[in-house]
Amino acid sequence: MPTVELLMPKMGESIMEATILTWNKQVGDSVAVDEAVLEIATDKVDSEVPSEVAGTIVKLLYKEGDVVAVGAAVALISTGGDDSSSQESTSVEEVSVKPEVSAASLETEINAQVAKQDSLQNSDANRFYSPLVMSMAKEENISMSELESIPGTGKDGRLTKTDMQSYLASDRRIKSKVEIKSQGGAPVNTSSPVSAAVSSPVTSASANVEIVEMDRMRKMIAKHMVDSVHTSPHVTTFVEADVTNIVNWRNKVKDEFKKREGENITFTPIFMEVVAQVLREFPYVNCSIEGENIVLKKDINLGMAAALPSGNLIVPVIKNCDQLNLMGITKKVNDLANRARLGKLKPEETSGGTYTLTNVGSFGNVMGTPIINQPQVGILAVGSIQKKPVVLETKDGDVIAIRHMMFLSHSYDHRIVDGAMGGKFVRRVADLLEQFDINRTI
Repeated sequence: MPTVELLMPKMGESIMEATILTWNKQVGDSVAVDEAVLEIATDKVDSEVPSEVAGTIVKLLYKEGDVVAVGAAVALISTGGDDSSSQESTSVEEVSVKPEVSAASLETEINAQVAKQDSLQNSDANRFYSPLVMSMAKEENISMSELESIPGTGKDGRLTKTDMQSYLASDRRIKSKVEIKSQGGAPVNTSSPVSAAVSSPVTSASANVEIVEMDRMRKMIAKHMVDSVHTSPHVTTFVEADVTNIVNWRNKVKDEFKKREGENITFTPIFMEVVAQVLREFPYVNCSIEGENIVLKKDINLGMAAALPSGNLIVPVIKNCDQLNLMGITKKVNDLANRARLGKLKPEETSGGTYTLTNVGSFGNVMGTPIINQPQVGILAVGSIQKKPVVLETKDGDVIAIRHMMFLSHSYDHRIVDGAMGGKFVRRVADLLEQFDINRTI
C-alpha cells in the first residue's frame, strides 16, 4: 500500500525549523484530509500541521519536544485500506534510513537547539515551554520563576501564546514588573535563564504621565520599520488620480454584489488588480536585493496592510494576485482581512510578499509616505477619495466639474528603483484607474 510522508511545512522565509508541541494523532489512528496531525511552534507563531491525504498513521518519526528542520518528514501515512500491517513494517524499513541521514547532517544543529530548549526549562518542573513562549518571555524580561507562576490553558497545563498575551496585559504583570525594579531604578539580578536582569531604568514620571510598555507585536513592528529605513534609501513619489469611474461603478454594483455574494466589494480589490497588472510591466519594482544581486520575482504576491483591533499592523499576502480576476481578489481580500482581525491567519499567509499596498484612505488620510516592507523594494499607499472641482478638457473647451480624486504615494528603494521608474510606475497605476470601464460586470 502507498505510504506518504507528512513534511514539516515552510512557515516563512526566515524560519528554518520548528518544535513539535503535541501529536494529535498516534500510530494506528485514521486521519482525514486537512485534519490536524500535530501542533508545532516557532519563535513567531504556534500552528497546526494538517494532513494532505486521508489514511492511517503508520509511524511518528519524532517525539514531542523535538526540533525538526523545515521540509523534513515527521510522520508516515498509509493511504491504503485496512491491510496496513505488512505495509507498516515495509514502510518503516524503507524510510528508517532517511531520518538517520537527515539527522546526520542536522545532528549538531538539532542537538544544540534541544539543549538550548532544555536549558530554558526549570530542572524541577515537567512543564514544556514552546520557542514562541520563551521568545516572548525573553523580550518581556520575564524570569523563569515568574513564567512558572503563569497559569496555562493548553494541553497538560501548557502555556500558550494567548495565555502570555493575557498575562502581559493584566494588572498582575504590571505589578510584577514594578516589584522587579529596586529603588532608584537599579536593576535586580533575577538569575533567570530567560533574562538575567531588567536592563532599562525606571522612567521618572509624574501623575500626569502614563507609561505603557510595547506589546510583543509592536516591538517587532518597530524593529522591522527601523531596519527598513536603515536598509533602503526611501524615495516617495505622488500622483493624483481621477477615480470617478470607479466610484460610480462601485455604487452601481455594490448592493447587487452584497445580495448575491453575501459580502461587500470595496475599492481595495480594484486597486490591487491594477497594481498586479502594472507590476508585470515593471519587473524591477517586483524584486528584492541580495548583496549586489537583483532577484527578480516571477510571482506577483501582493501584501495588503491590515490594521488590527489592538492597533498593531499585519500584512497578509495574496499569492499570484495577477492570476485572479476581480471576483477572486475580492474574496481573498475580505477573507484575509476578516481572519487577520480574528487572529486566525496561518504563517504562510503573511510571508512571501513581493510588493505591498496600504489603504491609508480608510482612516480618512489624504496621503502617506509608507515604509517599505523588507525585503521588497516598493510599497503603494492610496489615500481617501474626495470630491474636488477639477478642470476637464472637452471638445467645446475647458470646463470645471466635480470629480472623485485620490492621491497615490509610491515609496521605493532608490538602490534599485530610480526616480524615473518609480514615477512611471505610479503614473501607470493612476492611468489604468482613470480608464476603468464603468460598464464592467462582476
